[in-house]
Amino acid sequence: MQEPQASWRESLGAFLHPRVVVMLFLGFSAGIPILLIFSSLSLWLREAGVERAAITFFSWAALGYSFKFVWAPLVDQLPVPWLSRWLGRRRSWLLVAQFAIIAAIGAMASIDPALGPESQTAMALAAVALGFSSATQDIVIDAYRIEAADTRLQSMMSATYIAGYRVAMVVAGAGALVLASGFGTELGNYQYNAWSNTYWIMAAVMLVGIATTLIIKEPALSEQRNYTYSALEYGRFCVLFALALASFILCFYFTSEQSVLLKEGLAEFVGNQALGSFVIEALRLVLAACVSFVVAGALLKTGLVQHSMVDETYVAPVRDFFDRYGVKAALFLLLLVGSYRISDIVLGVISNVFYLDMGFSKEQIATAVKTFGVVMAIVGGFLGGLLAMRQGVMRILFLGAFLSAVTNLLFMILADKGADLLWLYIVVAADNLSAGLAGAAFVAFLSSLTSISFTAMQYAIFSSLMTLLPKVLGGYSGSIVDSIGYDWFFIFTTLIGLPVLLLIVMARHWIGIDVLPQKTAVKVE
Repeated sequence: MQEPQASWRESLGAFLHPRVVVMLFLGFSAGIPILLIFSSLSLWLREAGVERAAITFFSWAALGYSFKFVWAPLVDQLPVPWLSRWLGRRRSWLLVAQFAIIAAIGAMASIDPALGPESQTAMALAAVALGFSSATQDIVIDAYRIEAADTRLQSMMSATYIAGYRVAMVVAGAGALVLASGFGTELGNYQYNAWSNTYWIMAAVMLVGIATTLIIKEPALSEQRNYTYSALEYGRFCVLFALALASFILCFYFTSEQSVLLKEGLAEFVGNQALGSFVIEALRLVLAACVSFVVAGALLKTGLVQHSMVDETYVAPVRDFFDRYGVKAALFLLLLVGSYRISDIVLGVISNVFYLDMGFSKEQIATAVKTFGVVMAIVGGFLGGLLAMRQGVMRILFLGAFLSAVTNLLFMILADKGADLLWLYIVVAADNLSAGLAGAAFVAFLSSLTSISFTAMQYAIFSSLMTLLPKVLGGYSGSIVDSIGYDWFFIFTTLIGLPVLLLIVMARHWIGIDVLPQKTAVKVE
Protein backbone atom coordinates (compact mmCIF):
# COMPACT_ATOMS: atom_id res chain seq x y z
CA MET A 1 0.00 0.00 0.00
CA GLN A 2 1.47 3.37 -1.01
CA GLU A 3 1.33 6.44 1.16
CA PRO A 4 -0.78 9.17 -0.44
CA GLN A 5 1.22 12.09 -1.79
CA ALA A 6 0.29 15.73 -1.40
CA SER A 7 1.06 18.35 -4.02
CA TRP A 8 3.81 20.89 -3.36
CA ARG A 9 1.16 23.58 -3.04
CA GLU A 10 -0.76 21.58 -0.44
CA SER A 11 2.44 20.78 1.44
CA LEU A 12 3.64 24.38 1.58
CA GLY A 13 0.15 25.62 2.41
CA ALA A 14 0.03 23.29 5.39
CA PHE A 15 2.54 25.52 7.20
CA LEU A 16 -0.20 28.16 7.42
CA HIS A 17 -2.72 25.72 8.89
CA PRO A 18 -3.93 27.10 12.26
CA ARG A 19 -2.97 23.93 14.15
CA VAL A 20 0.51 23.99 12.60
CA VAL A 21 1.06 27.64 13.54
CA VAL A 22 -0.14 27.00 17.10
CA MET A 23 2.59 24.38 17.60
CA LEU A 24 5.24 27.06 17.05
CA PHE A 25 4.09 28.87 20.20
CA LEU A 26 3.52 25.70 22.20
CA GLY A 27 7.00 24.54 21.21
CA PHE A 28 8.38 27.86 22.46
CA SER A 29 6.58 27.36 25.77
CA ALA A 30 8.02 23.83 26.07
CA GLY A 31 11.59 24.93 25.31
CA ILE A 32 11.94 27.63 27.97
CA PRO A 33 12.27 25.54 31.18
CA ILE A 34 14.93 22.94 30.35
CA LEU A 35 17.98 25.21 30.16
CA LEU A 36 16.80 27.12 33.23
CA ILE A 37 17.22 23.83 35.10
CA PHE A 38 20.58 22.85 33.69
CA SER A 39 22.78 25.16 31.60
CA SER A 40 21.82 28.62 32.90
CA LEU A 41 21.37 27.40 36.47
CA SER A 42 24.80 25.74 36.41
CA LEU A 43 26.41 29.09 35.63
CA TRP A 44 24.36 30.81 38.33
CA LEU A 45 25.51 28.24 40.90
CA ARG A 46 29.11 28.52 39.74
CA GLU A 47 29.12 32.30 40.14
CA ALA A 48 27.51 31.87 43.58
CA GLY A 49 30.40 29.61 44.61
CA VAL A 50 28.34 26.42 44.75
CA GLU A 51 29.55 23.09 43.41
CA ARG A 52 26.57 21.56 41.65
CA ALA A 53 27.91 18.07 42.29
CA ALA A 54 27.47 18.71 46.03
CA ILE A 55 23.68 19.07 45.65
CA THR A 56 22.35 15.59 44.92
CA PHE A 57 18.80 16.85 44.51
CA PHE A 58 19.70 18.50 41.21
CA SER A 59 20.10 15.13 39.49
CA TRP A 60 16.45 14.48 40.27
CA ALA A 61 15.34 17.38 38.09
CA ALA A 62 15.96 15.19 35.05
CA LEU A 63 13.73 12.40 36.38
CA GLY A 64 10.65 14.29 35.25
CA TYR A 65 11.69 14.01 31.61
CA SER A 66 12.88 10.41 31.85
CA PHE A 67 9.89 8.99 33.72
CA LYS A 68 7.02 11.17 32.55
CA PHE A 69 5.20 8.06 31.32
CA VAL A 70 4.58 7.20 35.00
CA TRP A 71 2.09 10.04 35.54
CA ALA A 72 1.09 10.57 31.90
CA PRO A 73 -1.95 8.27 32.46
CA LEU A 74 -3.19 10.66 35.14
CA VAL A 75 -3.17 13.45 32.56
CA ASP A 76 -5.19 11.21 30.26
CA GLN A 77 -7.71 10.01 32.81
CA LEU A 78 -8.12 12.57 35.60
CA PRO A 79 -10.02 15.87 35.29
CA VAL A 80 -8.77 19.15 36.76
CA PRO A 81 -11.48 20.39 39.16
CA TRP A 82 -13.55 23.18 37.56
CA LEU A 83 -10.96 23.89 34.85
CA SER A 84 -11.73 20.77 32.82
CA ARG A 85 -15.37 21.83 32.48
CA TRP A 86 -14.35 25.33 31.41
CA LEU A 87 -11.36 24.69 29.15
CA GLY A 88 -11.56 20.98 28.32
CA ARG A 89 -9.30 18.06 29.15
CA ARG A 90 -6.09 19.12 27.37
CA ARG A 91 -6.20 22.89 27.84
CA SER A 92 -6.96 22.60 31.57
CA TRP A 93 -3.93 20.39 32.23
CA LEU A 94 -1.82 22.60 29.98
CA LEU A 95 -2.79 25.71 31.94
CA VAL A 96 -2.05 23.99 35.27
CA ALA A 97 1.38 22.87 34.04
CA GLN A 98 2.25 26.34 32.72
CA PHE A 99 1.26 28.09 35.95
CA ALA A 100 3.31 25.47 37.85
CA ILE A 101 6.30 26.26 35.60
CA ILE A 102 5.95 30.00 36.29
CA ALA A 103 5.65 29.33 40.03
CA ALA A 104 8.77 27.12 40.00
CA ILE A 105 10.83 29.67 38.04
CA GLY A 106 9.61 32.39 40.39
CA ALA A 107 10.63 30.26 43.39
CA MET A 108 14.12 29.86 41.90
CA ALA A 109 14.31 33.62 41.32
CA SER A 110 13.47 34.20 44.99
CA ILE A 111 16.33 32.05 46.32
CA ASP A 112 19.97 33.09 46.68
CA PRO A 113 22.04 29.88 46.57
CA ALA A 114 25.06 31.73 48.01
CA LEU A 115 23.40 32.00 51.44
CA GLY A 116 24.21 28.44 52.47
CA PRO A 117 23.09 24.79 52.43
CA GLU A 118 19.44 25.53 53.29
CA SER A 119 19.00 27.94 50.39
CA GLN A 120 20.83 25.53 48.08
CA THR A 121 18.47 22.72 49.06
CA ALA A 122 15.49 25.01 48.46
CA MET A 123 16.89 25.91 45.03
CA ALA A 124 17.36 22.23 44.22
CA LEU A 125 13.76 21.44 45.19
CA ALA A 126 12.51 24.34 43.05
CA ALA A 127 14.54 22.96 40.11
CA VAL A 128 12.98 19.52 40.63
CA ALA A 129 9.52 21.11 40.69
CA LEU A 130 10.33 22.92 37.46
CA GLY A 131 11.48 19.66 35.86
CA PHE A 132 8.29 17.80 36.75
CA SER A 133 5.95 20.64 35.76
CA SER A 134 7.84 21.09 32.48
CA ALA A 135 7.61 17.36 31.74
CA THR A 136 3.87 17.53 32.46
CA GLN A 137 3.54 20.34 29.94
CA ASP A 138 5.38 18.17 27.40
CA ILE A 139 2.93 15.32 28.01
CA VAL A 140 -0.08 17.55 27.37
CA ILE A 141 1.40 19.28 24.31
CA ASP A 142 2.22 15.90 22.72
CA ALA A 143 -1.31 14.67 23.37
CA TYR A 144 -2.82 17.90 22.06
CA ARG A 145 -0.77 17.74 18.86
CA ILE A 146 -1.82 14.18 18.11
CA GLU A 147 -5.51 14.85 18.79
CA ALA A 148 -5.65 18.24 17.08
CA ALA A 149 -5.14 17.04 13.49
CA ASP A 150 -4.92 13.89 11.42
CA THR A 151 -1.70 12.06 10.56
CA ARG A 152 -1.13 14.05 7.37
CA LEU A 153 -0.38 17.22 9.35
CA GLN A 154 1.72 15.62 12.11
CA SER A 155 5.08 16.07 10.37
CA MET A 156 4.38 19.78 9.76
CA MET A 157 3.19 20.27 13.33
CA SER A 158 6.30 18.56 14.66
CA ALA A 159 8.47 20.80 12.45
CA THR A 160 6.97 24.02 13.82
CA TYR A 161 7.05 22.61 17.36
CA ILE A 162 10.78 21.86 17.02
CA ALA A 163 11.38 25.34 15.58
CA GLY A 164 9.63 27.00 18.53
CA TYR A 165 11.44 24.73 20.97
CA ARG A 166 14.86 25.58 19.51
CA VAL A 167 14.17 29.31 19.56
CA ALA A 168 13.09 29.05 23.21
CA MET A 169 16.29 27.23 24.11
CA VAL A 170 18.28 30.11 22.64
CA VAL A 171 16.18 32.56 24.69
CA ALA A 172 16.55 30.58 27.93
CA GLY A 173 20.21 29.77 27.26
CA ALA A 174 22.12 32.53 25.51
CA GLY A 175 19.35 35.06 26.20
CA ALA A 176 19.41 34.42 29.95
CA LEU A 177 23.21 34.75 30.04
CA VAL A 178 23.07 38.05 28.16
CA LEU A 179 20.44 39.37 30.58
CA ALA A 180 22.36 38.26 33.67
CA SER A 181 25.55 39.79 32.34
CA GLY A 182 23.70 42.99 31.45
CA PHE A 183 22.38 43.21 35.01
CA GLY A 184 25.98 43.17 36.24
CA THR A 185 26.87 39.65 37.40
CA GLU A 186 29.95 37.72 36.34
CA LEU A 187 32.36 35.11 37.65
CA GLY A 188 34.25 36.75 40.53
CA ASN A 189 31.62 39.49 40.90
CA TYR A 190 28.45 37.61 41.80
CA GLN A 191 25.23 39.65 41.93
CA TYR A 192 22.17 37.77 43.17
CA ASN A 193 19.74 40.45 41.95
CA ALA A 194 21.03 40.06 38.39
CA TRP A 195 20.18 36.37 38.28
CA SER A 196 16.91 36.91 40.16
CA ASN A 197 15.77 39.54 37.65
CA THR A 198 16.77 37.25 34.77
CA TYR A 199 14.69 34.36 36.08
CA TRP A 200 11.70 36.62 36.73
CA ILE A 201 11.91 37.73 33.09
CA MET A 202 12.02 34.08 32.00
CA ALA A 203 8.91 33.45 34.12
CA ALA A 204 7.19 36.33 32.33
CA VAL A 205 8.19 34.87 28.95
CA MET A 206 6.07 31.81 29.82
CA LEU A 207 3.01 34.04 29.44
CA VAL A 208 3.37 33.27 25.71
CA GLY A 209 2.33 29.70 26.50
CA ILE A 210 -0.55 30.73 28.74
CA ALA A 211 -1.91 33.14 26.10
CA THR A 212 -1.69 30.37 23.50
CA THR A 213 -3.55 27.93 25.77
CA LEU A 214 -6.37 30.40 26.33
CA ILE A 215 -6.68 31.24 22.62
CA ILE A 216 -6.63 27.74 21.08
CA LYS A 217 -9.64 25.46 20.95
CA GLU A 218 -9.87 22.06 22.60
CA PRO A 219 -9.43 19.22 20.06
CA ALA A 220 -12.80 17.81 19.02
CA LEU A 221 -11.69 14.28 19.83
CA SER A 222 -10.79 15.33 23.37
CA GLU A 223 -14.13 17.06 23.89
CA GLN A 224 -15.89 13.77 23.20
CA ARG A 225 -14.17 12.15 26.21
CA ASN A 226 -16.33 11.62 29.30
CA TYR A 227 -15.07 11.14 32.85
CA THR A 228 -16.60 8.00 34.37
CA TYR A 229 -15.72 8.26 38.06
CA SER A 230 -16.66 10.63 40.88
CA ALA A 231 -14.42 13.43 42.12
CA LEU A 232 -13.79 11.49 45.36
CA GLU A 233 -12.60 8.42 43.43
CA TYR A 234 -10.25 10.55 41.31
CA GLY A 235 -8.96 12.17 44.51
CA ARG A 236 -8.22 8.77 46.03
CA PHE A 237 -6.36 7.77 42.90
CA CYS A 238 -4.18 10.89 43.23
CA VAL A 239 -3.44 9.95 46.85
CA LEU A 240 -2.41 6.45 45.74
CA PHE A 241 -0.09 7.88 43.10
CA ALA A 242 1.39 10.45 45.53
CA LEU A 243 2.15 7.80 48.17
CA ALA A 244 3.71 5.45 45.60
CA LEU A 245 5.83 8.32 44.23
CA ALA A 246 6.89 9.35 47.74
CA SER A 247 8.03 5.79 48.47
CA PHE A 248 10.09 5.81 45.26
CA ILE A 249 11.79 9.12 46.16
CA LEU A 250 12.46 8.11 49.77
CA CYS A 251 13.98 4.79 48.72
CA PHE A 252 16.17 6.52 46.14
CA TYR A 253 17.23 9.13 48.71
CA PHE A 254 18.06 6.78 51.58
CA THR A 255 20.19 4.53 49.35
CA SER A 256 22.42 7.42 48.20
CA GLU A 257 25.19 6.92 50.76
CA GLN A 258 25.35 3.15 50.28
CA SER A 259 25.45 3.61 46.52
CA VAL A 260 28.66 5.65 46.74
CA LEU A 261 30.46 2.79 48.48
CA LEU A 262 29.01 0.20 46.10
CA LYS A 263 30.08 2.26 43.07
CA GLU A 264 33.64 2.45 44.31
CA GLY A 265 33.76 -1.27 45.05
CA LEU A 266 32.21 -2.35 41.76
CA ALA A 267 34.34 0.10 39.74
CA GLU A 268 37.46 -1.37 41.30
CA PHE A 269 36.22 -4.93 40.64
CA VAL A 270 35.35 -4.42 36.94
CA GLY A 271 38.03 -1.81 36.30
CA ASN A 272 35.57 0.67 34.79
CA GLN A 273 34.22 3.67 36.74
CA ALA A 274 31.44 4.48 34.23
CA LEU A 275 30.19 0.89 34.11
CA GLY A 276 30.23 0.57 37.90
CA SER A 277 28.27 3.79 38.36
CA PHE A 278 25.72 2.81 35.71
CA VAL A 279 25.06 -0.63 37.21
CA ILE A 280 24.60 0.70 40.75
CA GLU A 281 22.34 3.57 39.65
CA ALA A 282 20.27 1.15 37.56
CA LEU A 283 19.89 -1.14 40.58
CA ARG A 284 18.84 1.83 42.73
CA LEU A 285 16.14 2.72 40.23
CA VAL A 286 14.92 -0.88 40.06
CA LEU A 287 14.85 -1.15 43.86
CA ALA A 288 12.97 2.15 44.22
CA ALA A 289 10.49 1.07 41.53
CA CYS A 290 9.91 -2.27 43.31
CA VAL A 291 9.26 -0.49 46.61
CA SER A 292 6.84 1.83 44.85
CA PHE A 293 4.97 -1.11 43.30
CA VAL A 294 4.75 -2.87 46.67
CA VAL A 295 3.33 0.24 48.32
CA ALA A 296 0.81 0.73 45.50
CA GLY A 297 -0.22 -2.94 45.68
CA ALA A 298 -0.71 -2.77 49.44
CA LEU A 299 -2.85 0.35 49.12
CA LEU A 300 -4.94 -1.31 46.41
CA LYS A 301 -5.71 -4.19 48.75
CA THR A 302 -7.10 -1.74 51.29
CA GLY A 303 -9.74 -0.67 48.77
CA LEU A 304 -8.44 2.89 48.54
CA VAL A 305 -8.85 2.80 44.75
CA GLN A 306 -10.95 0.59 42.48
CA HIS A 307 -8.94 -1.96 40.50
CA SER A 308 -10.83 -0.92 37.36
CA MET A 309 -9.34 2.60 37.59
CA VAL A 310 -5.81 1.21 37.72
CA ASP A 311 -6.56 -1.09 34.80
CA GLU A 312 -8.01 1.71 32.67
CA THR A 313 -5.17 4.08 33.55
CA TYR A 314 -2.05 1.91 33.32
CA VAL A 315 -2.89 -1.50 31.86
CA ALA A 316 -5.35 -0.61 29.09
CA PRO A 317 -2.97 1.71 27.14
CA VAL A 318 -0.30 -1.02 26.92
CA ARG A 319 -2.86 -3.72 26.10
CA ASP A 320 -4.38 -1.52 23.40
CA PHE A 321 -1.03 -1.13 21.61
CA PHE A 322 -0.34 -4.87 21.58
CA ASP A 323 -3.93 -5.66 20.55
CA ARG A 324 -3.79 -3.28 17.57
CA TYR A 325 -0.52 -4.57 16.14
CA GLY A 326 -0.14 -8.04 17.63
CA VAL A 327 2.62 -9.06 20.03
CA LYS A 328 5.30 -9.73 17.40
CA ALA A 329 4.70 -6.54 15.41
CA ALA A 330 4.33 -4.43 18.56
CA LEU A 331 7.68 -5.63 19.93
CA PHE A 332 9.25 -4.99 16.54
CA LEU A 333 7.89 -1.43 16.47
CA LEU A 334 9.18 -0.78 19.98
CA LEU A 335 12.61 -1.97 18.83
CA LEU A 336 12.46 0.55 15.98
CA VAL A 337 11.36 3.33 18.34
CA GLY A 338 14.16 2.53 20.78
CA SER A 339 16.93 2.47 18.17
CA TYR A 340 15.98 5.12 15.58
CA ARG A 341 17.98 7.97 17.22
CA ILE A 342 20.96 5.83 18.21
CA SER A 343 23.41 7.06 15.57
CA ASP A 344 23.16 10.80 16.17
CA ILE A 345 22.64 10.70 19.97
CA VAL A 346 25.68 8.48 20.62
CA LEU A 347 27.88 10.79 18.55
CA GLY A 348 26.26 13.94 19.94
CA VAL A 349 27.38 13.12 23.48
CA ILE A 350 31.05 13.48 22.52
CA SER A 351 30.80 16.02 19.67
CA ASN A 352 31.71 19.16 21.67
CA VAL A 353 34.68 17.38 23.22
CA PHE A 354 35.78 16.39 19.71
CA TYR A 355 35.57 20.00 18.53
CA LEU A 356 37.74 21.10 21.46
CA ASP A 357 40.25 18.34 20.73
CA MET A 358 40.49 19.56 17.14
CA GLY A 359 41.67 22.95 18.41
CA PHE A 360 38.53 25.07 18.05
CA SER A 361 37.92 27.72 20.71
CA LYS A 362 34.86 27.70 22.91
CA GLU A 363 33.62 30.86 21.18
CA GLN A 364 33.96 29.23 17.74
CA ILE A 365 32.10 26.13 18.95
CA ALA A 366 29.34 28.21 20.55
CA THR A 367 28.80 30.21 17.37
CA ALA A 368 28.86 27.17 15.09
CA VAL A 369 26.84 24.76 17.24
CA LYS A 370 24.55 26.95 19.36
CA THR A 371 23.67 29.53 16.72
CA PHE A 372 24.35 28.23 13.22
CA GLY A 373 23.52 24.66 14.25
CA VAL A 374 20.15 25.70 15.71
CA VAL A 375 19.23 27.47 12.46
CA MET A 376 20.21 24.40 10.43
CA ALA A 377 18.17 22.12 12.72
CA ILE A 378 15.11 24.36 12.25
CA VAL A 379 15.60 24.33 8.47
CA GLY A 380 15.98 20.56 8.57
CA GLY A 381 12.79 20.24 10.60
CA PHE A 382 10.76 22.29 8.14
CA LEU A 383 12.30 20.37 5.23
CA GLY A 384 11.46 17.07 6.92
CA GLY A 385 7.89 18.13 7.55
CA LEU A 386 7.47 19.35 3.99
CA LEU A 387 8.91 16.17 2.44
CA ALA A 388 6.92 13.92 4.77
CA MET A 389 3.74 15.72 3.72
CA ARG A 390 4.73 15.36 0.08
CA GLN A 391 6.31 11.88 -0.01
CA GLY A 392 4.88 10.18 3.07
CA VAL A 393 6.23 9.70 6.58
CA MET A 394 7.86 6.29 6.10
CA ARG A 395 9.97 7.35 3.12
CA ILE A 396 11.32 10.41 4.95
CA LEU A 397 11.79 8.32 8.08
CA PHE A 398 14.12 6.11 6.02
CA LEU A 399 15.87 9.12 4.48
CA GLY A 400 16.38 10.72 7.90
CA ALA A 401 17.88 7.54 9.36
CA PHE A 402 20.20 7.17 6.37
CA LEU A 403 21.42 10.77 6.50
CA SER A 404 21.85 10.71 10.29
CA ALA A 405 24.15 7.70 9.98
CA VAL A 406 26.08 8.68 6.85
CA THR A 407 26.76 12.31 7.86
CA ASN A 408 28.73 10.98 10.84
CA LEU A 409 31.46 10.07 8.35
CA LEU A 410 31.98 13.79 7.69
CA PHE A 411 33.47 14.03 11.17
CA MET A 412 36.35 11.87 9.89
CA ILE A 413 37.16 14.54 7.30
CA LEU A 414 37.08 17.21 10.00
CA ALA A 415 39.39 15.06 12.14
CA ASP A 416 41.83 15.00 9.21
CA LYS A 417 41.48 18.74 8.49
CA GLY A 418 41.96 19.81 12.11
CA ALA A 419 40.86 23.31 13.18
CA ASP A 420 39.43 24.17 9.76
CA LEU A 421 36.55 26.59 10.41
CA LEU A 422 34.93 26.00 7.00
CA TRP A 423 34.76 22.25 7.57
CA LEU A 424 33.41 22.82 11.09
CA TYR A 425 30.44 24.68 9.61
CA ILE A 426 30.00 22.03 6.88
CA VAL A 427 29.89 19.25 9.49
CA VAL A 428 27.58 21.18 11.83
CA ALA A 429 25.25 22.03 8.92
CA ALA A 430 25.04 18.42 7.70
CA ASP A 431 24.64 17.01 11.20
CA ASN A 432 21.86 19.39 12.24
CA LEU A 433 20.01 19.34 8.92
CA SER A 434 19.82 15.54 8.98
CA ALA A 435 18.84 15.52 12.67
CA GLY A 436 16.08 18.08 12.07
CA LEU A 437 14.74 16.21 9.06
CA ALA A 438 14.78 12.86 10.86
CA GLY A 439 13.23 14.38 13.99
CA ALA A 440 10.21 15.81 12.17
CA ALA A 441 9.49 12.50 10.43
CA PHE A 442 10.07 10.47 13.58
CA VAL A 443 7.66 12.55 15.69
CA ALA A 444 5.01 12.08 13.00
CA PHE A 445 5.74 8.33 13.01
CA LEU A 446 5.39 8.11 16.81
CA SER A 447 2.17 10.10 16.64
CA SER A 448 0.80 7.59 14.15
CA LEU A 449 1.49 4.72 16.55
CA THR A 450 -0.66 6.15 19.32
CA SER A 451 -4.31 5.50 19.96
CA ILE A 452 -6.60 8.48 20.50
CA SER A 453 -8.01 6.72 23.57
CA PHE A 454 -4.63 6.71 25.33
CA THR A 455 -2.70 9.51 23.63
CA ALA A 456 -0.70 10.88 26.55
CA MET A 457 0.32 7.52 28.03
CA GLN A 458 1.38 5.83 24.79
CA TYR A 459 3.28 8.80 23.39
CA ALA A 460 5.04 9.35 26.74
CA ILE A 461 6.23 5.73 26.64
CA PHE A 462 7.47 6.12 23.05
CA SER A 463 9.26 9.41 23.75
CA SER A 464 10.97 7.97 26.83
CA LEU A 465 11.93 4.76 25.04
CA MET A 466 13.40 6.53 21.99
CA THR A 467 16.30 8.01 24.02
CA LEU A 468 16.84 5.25 26.59
CA LEU A 469 19.22 2.96 24.66
CA PRO A 470 21.03 5.77 22.81
CA LYS A 471 21.70 7.66 26.07
CA VAL A 472 22.91 4.53 27.86
CA LEU A 473 25.28 3.72 24.99
CA GLY A 474 26.23 7.39 24.68
CA GLY A 475 27.46 7.30 28.26
CA TYR A 476 30.33 5.12 27.04
CA SER A 477 31.25 7.39 24.10
CA GLY A 478 34.34 8.70 25.87
CA SER A 479 35.55 5.20 26.76
CA ILE A 480 34.99 4.01 23.19
CA VAL A 481 36.97 6.94 21.77
CA ASP A 482 39.80 6.23 24.21
CA SER A 483 39.85 2.60 23.06
CA ILE A 484 39.57 2.90 19.26
CA GLY A 485 40.14 6.58 18.43
CA TYR A 486 37.90 9.16 16.78
CA ASP A 487 38.02 7.78 13.22
CA TRP A 488 36.85 4.30 14.17
CA PHE A 489 34.32 5.80 16.59
CA PHE A 490 32.70 7.75 13.74
CA ILE A 491 32.61 4.59 11.63
CA PHE A 492 31.05 2.77 14.60
CA THR A 493 28.28 5.38 14.99
CA THR A 494 27.54 5.07 11.27
CA LEU A 495 27.36 1.27 11.36
CA ILE A 496 25.02 1.13 14.38
CA GLY A 497 22.61 3.35 12.44
CA LEU A 498 22.41 1.04 9.42
CA PRO A 499 20.26 -1.70 11.03
CA VAL A 500 17.62 0.98 11.61
CA LEU A 501 17.19 1.19 7.83
CA LEU A 502 16.34 -2.50 7.74
CA LEU A 503 13.88 -2.06 10.59
CA ILE A 504 12.07 0.69 8.66
CA VAL A 505 11.88 -1.41 5.50
CA MET A 506 10.51 -4.33 7.52
CA ALA A 507 8.01 -2.01 9.22
CA ARG A 508 6.68 -1.05 5.79
CA HIS A 509 6.54 -4.50 4.25
CA TRP A 510 6.93 -7.34 6.75
CA ILE A 511 4.46 -5.84 9.23
CA GLY A 512 2.41 -4.33 6.44
CA ILE A 513 2.08 -0.76 7.71
CA ASP A 514 3.31 1.47 4.92
CA VAL A 515 0.55 3.78 6.11
CA LEU A 516 0.02 3.57 9.86
CA PRO A 517 -3.50 3.64 11.35
CA GLN A 518 -4.90 7.08 10.61
CA LYS A 519 -6.52 9.39 13.11
CA THR A 520 -9.94 10.74 12.45
CA ALA A 521 -9.60 14.15 10.84
CA VAL A 522 -10.47 17.04 13.13
CA LYS A 523 -12.40 19.98 11.81
CA VAL A 524 -10.62 23.23 12.66
CA GLU A 525 -12.85 26.21 13.28
